[in-house]
Amino acid sequence: MTLVAGVDIGNSTTEACVAELAASGEVTYLGSALAPTSGVKGTADNVEGVVTVVGRALAAAGRRLAELDTVLVNEATPVISGLAMETITETIVTESTMIGHNPDTPGGAGLGVGTTVDFGALGECAPGEPVICVVGAGVDFEDAAHGLNAAVARGVEVAGAVVHADDATLIVNRLDSPVPVVDEVTLVEKVPLGMPAAVEVAEQGRTIRTLSNSYGIATVFGLDAEQTRMVAPVARALVGNRSAVVVRTPEGDVTGRRIPAGSLTLAGERGTRSVAVDEGAAEIMGVLRGVRPLTDASGEPGTHVGGMLARVRDTMSELTGTEPAAVRIQDVLAVDTFVPQRVTGALAGEFALENAVGLAAMVRTSRGPMRLLAARLREALGVDVLIGGVEADMAVLGALTTPGTGTPVAILDLGGGSTDAAVAERTGVTRSVHLAGAGDLVTKLIDSELGLDNRELAEDIKKYPLAKAESFFHVRMEDGTARFVTEPLPAETFARVVVLSDAGMRPVPGRHSLEKIRQVRRSAKHKVFVVNALRALEQVAPGGNLRQIGFVVVLGGSALDFEVPDLIAEAVSGLGIVCGTGNVRGSEGPRNAVATGLVAAHALAAGLDQAVGE
Repeated sequence: MTLVAGVDIGNSTTEACVAELAASGEVTYLGSALAPTSGVKGTADNVEGVVTVVGRALAAAGRRLAELDTVLVNEATPVISGLAMETITETIVTESTMIGHNPDTPGGAGLGVGTTVDFGALGECAPGEPVICVVGAGVDFEDAAHGLNAAVARGVEVAGAVVHADDATLIVNRLDSPVPVVDEVTLVEKVPLGMPAAVEVAEQGRTIRTLSNSYGIATVFGLDAEQTRMVAPVARALVGNRSAVVVRTPEGDVTGRRIPAGSLTLAGERGTRSVAVDEGAAEIMGVLRGVRPLTDASGEPGTHVGGMLARVRDTMSELTGTEPAAVRIQDVLAVDTFVPQRVTGALAGEFALENAVGLAAMVRTSRGPMRLLAARLREALGVDVLIGGVEADMAVLGALTTPGTGTPVAILDLGGGSTDAAVAERTGVTRSVHLAGAGDLVTKLIDSELGLDNRELAEDIKKYPLAKAESFFHVRMEDGTARFVTEPLPAETFARVVVLSDAGMRPVPGRHSLEKIRQVRRSAKHKVFVVNALRALEQVAPGGNLRQIGFVVVLGGSALDFEVPDLIAEAVSGLGIVCGTGNVRGSEGPRNAVATGLVAAHALAAGLDQAVGE
């Protein structure tokens, strides 16, 4: 009997299974384990994670490391994803600065237009002069209200105010003639003085109408067509706000720098073509279909996409010890998305949603890094380490241990960084493909589109359903049903959208509605998982005809997602394909397919060698 361990090194997790191989070729699976991947997949940094997971699998099997004969590892191809912006790094605002941070309690209502003036200089303003008063830190609300009333009594037209403290309502309640007031402006000292400005506050329950409209800003400040085009990002950033301030600054005082998205050059076996990133994901993927299989990709120097792909190459060169020129981009996945960008000139952290193209790039290097990893594992474990076959081929063998499966069968292995597909026919012929883009890119899209800047929270939003805490004793689920609890909910969850994670309810910061967050989550999954599933199956299907595939088994960590398998099944149902989640060895669910397949392939090879020897 020979004791072997199959190890699948993924982008996020490393899986292992331990099995005994009889001389007859019979395989007895004894135990399995799962651990986080250490380092970037396919590099020597994976050693720690592999050692951990092999130890856990041996413990589950009741065996010792000294009994282990061979470790089988997959050919791990690294995947790195990045975002290439379609338009700009920061919103361009020329001759404008803005405040639109939606304080909880702005004061007054309406639109006021005038020249900005410091509160201390209010007494110097001439009667009939329309002004916007800037109330700095340290000014008491009663003093502010008294000063504004005194100015109005002298004939000064106080059209609105911008306040540092949280005093807008307190000030407005003491004014003889209420005006719109925006408060909680932390950088109030940076509001330029002596400049034309507009303050708008909407009635409670409504949003501003003039300053969120490009033509409204043009009307207020008398802008021409070119100036209106340049301040359009200001209007976009203020959409949905209850309050806003826009100040026209001296020419050149507030500027932004445009960095173009650039063009992507795709080299394949059927030719080389370039495509501008700002043409969108559909155009990029159409060009990719025209040249595939892809042999390499490069970006225009000095642009977003050029910088992204250069970082991918440099990172992999550093991690694997490979020369940058030897690193090849094996596949790219482009998806349309939105990214919040900080507005130049903003005084309260304003952002504007800008169109973007998300790109996942999969790197192909030489087998050198894998050989180095195998050598390091031999030193760490003290046993022979063999590099097994292609992940997708191994996943097919693992999938065939799912009860009820048989050839012909197609598999979709959905991991953290890549999507693998393979078809095994009755003749034994197997075709496979390894594509960029999976769970990690979905998390990145959710994080980006919702402006969370919190990768851990974005991961939870991806994995778990949502609810809205409507009282201290019940939440409204995203499907509309109510769930009641016996203990009062934490105060920080009240009236908030929460993620129902395994660790409990986790509130989602920001003003996004439950419906918006759910739409972003499902859209991200469709853009990555469904699109990748269809293009992967298309490339492995006989003759490229998806209708030639009868059965699809969904595998990998992302197959455990509560939505993804159903989204894929729905996408292929019109093609007459039966699609479901795998159950490797009848006990592991969709996990451990590659590790199991490595053992099965090794047993098959050993049996063939024995037959040849006889």
